[in-house]
Amino acid sequence: MNSETSNSVKFYNGEQIPLELHKVRVVQKLHLVPVERRLEAAREAGFNTFQLSTNDVYLDMLTDSGVNAMSDNQIAAMFRADDAYAGSQSFDRLKKAVEDVFGKKYLLPAHQGRACENIISRTFVKPGDVVPMNYHFTTTHAHIDLNGGKIEELVADDAVNPVSSNPFKGNLDPDKLRDCIARHGADKIPFVRMEASTNLIGGQPFSIANMREIRKICDEHGIMMVLDASLIGENAYFIKMREEEFKDSSCAEILKTMCSLAELVYFSARKVSSSRGGGICTNDPAIAKKMEHLVPLFEGFLTYGGISVREIEAMAVGLYETTDLTVISQSPSFIEYFIGQMVDMGIPCVTPAGGLGAHIDAGSFLSHIPQEDYPAGALAAAFFIASGVRGMERGTLSSVRDENGNDVLADVELLRLAFPRRVFTLSQVKYTADRMKWLYDNRELIGGLEFVEEPPVLRFFMGRLRAKSDWPEKLAAKFRQDFGDSL
Repeated sequence: MNSETSNSVKFYNGEQIPLELHKVRVVQKLHLVPVERRLEAAREAGFNTFQLSTNDVYLDMLTDSGVNAMSDNQIAAMFRADDAYAGSQSFDRLKKAVEDVFGKKYLLPAHQGRACENIISRTFVKPGDVVPMNYHFTTTHAHIDLNGGKIEELVADDAVNPVSSNPFKGNLDPDKLRDCIARHGADKIPFVRMEASTNLIGGQPFSIANMREIRKICDEHGIMMVLDASLIGENAYFIKMREEEFKDSSCAEILKTMCSLAELVYFSARKVSSSRGGGICTNDPAIAKKMEHLVPLFEGFLTYGGISVREIEAMAVGLYETTDLTVISQSPSFIEYFIGQMVDMGIPCVTPAGGLGAHIDAGSFLSHIPQEDYPAGALAAAFFIASGVRGMERGTLSSVRDENGNDVLADVELLRLAFPRRVFTLSQVKYTADRMKWLYDNRELIGGLEFVEEPPVLRFFMGRLRAKSDWPEKLAAKFRQDFGDSL
C-alpha cells in the first residue's frame, strides 16, 4: 500500500466536503457587480463570455488554462532563472523534469499546447489523412483541418450521454478503431491521438487498460500513438481512484505508465504544471528530428521555445508537483462536490464528475432552445447575468459550419465551469451552486442567441452574438425581484 494521501477526510458531523490541503498567502481582489451592470457587460461582450472584462467578473471559471494557482516553490524557482537565449540552465532543469515525470528524453519546447499541435500537424498530417482520437479539442481539430486532414472521434456510444455510470467515458473504442483502419488504410493514419481527460465531453478520463489495447492495435498496423497530456494529472487521479490495478500505485508510477505507451507526448503547461508554456517529448530521436526545425521557425530557439525562462523554471517544479496526489486531487474533489450538489438539486449535469471543470447539461437545462440557437452559449450568458460567474460554452457554438454554411451540431451542449487548481474556496463553490439553482428554477426565461460577427476559425473565441428576444432583460428583472438589494 503506498503512502499517498488525498484530501479525503471524514468529518465528525457526517458531512462529506473536500478539504483544502494548502493555505492562502497571497490574495487578489474580486468584483461582484450589480445585476444591472452584469446585464450591460453581457451586451457589451456580444453575449460571449470570452469578451468579458474581469472588472465585471466575480468568479472566473472560464478555463483552467494558465490560471491555476502556483505553489510557493514554483514562485521561488522563478528567481533563479537563467535568462539566456540559447543553452539555458533553466531548460536543462525542465528537460530533466520531463524525463523524470514523463519518462521522455527528447524535449521540444513551445509557447503552449496549441503551438505543439501546429508543429505535430505540420510534420505528420498531409492532405487526405485521417486522425482517429478519443475526442477532439477545438484547436486540435483546427490544426488537423488546416493541414488537409480529418478527424474521427471513436469513443463508445455512451461517452456523449451526459448521465452515465461509466467511470472511463474517455476510452477510445477498439472496435471502432479497427474499423477506421480497415476503411482508410494504415498509410492514411499518421497517428492515433488520445487526450487525457477529454475536454469537450466533460473532462472524462480513459483507463490504462484501454490505452494498452489501443497501443496493441497501433503496433499491429505500424501506427504512432500520440498522447495529449495536458490534463494527465487528473486522468492519473481517476485511474488511481477507479482502476483496480492501480489503486495502490503512486501518481508518479501511473504517469510514467501512461506516457510509456505513446511514442510522442505533448502538453500544455498552462494546465498540467500550473505555469505558461508547452512541450513535445519523445524517446525516439528520429521523431524529434522531424519536428525540431519548426521550433525556431514558429516558437523560438530550441532551449526556450517562446517561453519565458522564469516560466520554464516554474514549469519544471510544477511537473514534479503533478505527481503529488494532494495537488492533483484538489480540483477533481471540488468538482465532485459541486456535481453532487447539482444532482441533489435535480440540475442536469455530466456524470460521473470529471476533471477540469463541472459540466452542466445545457441541452436538458434549456430543452426549449434548439441547438441552432446555441443553448450552451445562452446558458453561459444567462449564468453570468445571474451570478457574475464566467463559464465557457462547450457545444454547437464551439463547433464549425459545413460546406453549405450550416452548423455542425455538437454531440453535447455543455456549460463548463472550470475549477483551476487551488483558486476557489468552498464558500465560492456553494455560492455558484446556489445561483445555478435559482437559474434552473427560472430557466424558461432564457432564450436563444444568434451570431452578428462570426470569425471563420475558432469562432467561439472572438465571435459576437445577440439575444433573439428581450430575455436577458427579463432575466435581470426577475433576479432583482427575487433578491432585492443583494448582489
